[in-house]
Amino acid sequence: MGLHVRKNDTVMIMAGKGAAGSKKVTGRVLKVFPKKNRVLVEGYNMVKRHTKPSARNQKGGIVEKEAPIHISNVMVVSAKSGRPLRIGSHTNETDGKKLRFSHKHQEEIA
Repeated sequence: MGLHVRKNDTVMIMAGKGAAGSKKVTGRVLKVFPKKNRVLVEGYNMVKRHTKPSARNQKGGIVEKEAPIHISNVMVVSAKSGRPLRIGSHTNETDGKKLRFSHKHQEEIA
């Protein structure tokens, strides 16, 4: 099954840490985990990890990084209007490629 979100898409967080005021925040997708149905959104769901000194990280200490969130909590944002879109997919009749499109505007999305 294909997912409606791809790497480098701009997405809006529709559900999640509502009390913290982080709903309706937009961000860029850094990575998609299709088997787990999760995405990594830039600057959202930051967690702190306590790390030991290693060859990569000489100092060690507390590192902040993004944690994945469920894919059902995000929607792709339109490049034109900046509003969230419902995404569908269909096969192009001429060359047989699978395309994503906006349900509302019936136009292709890159």
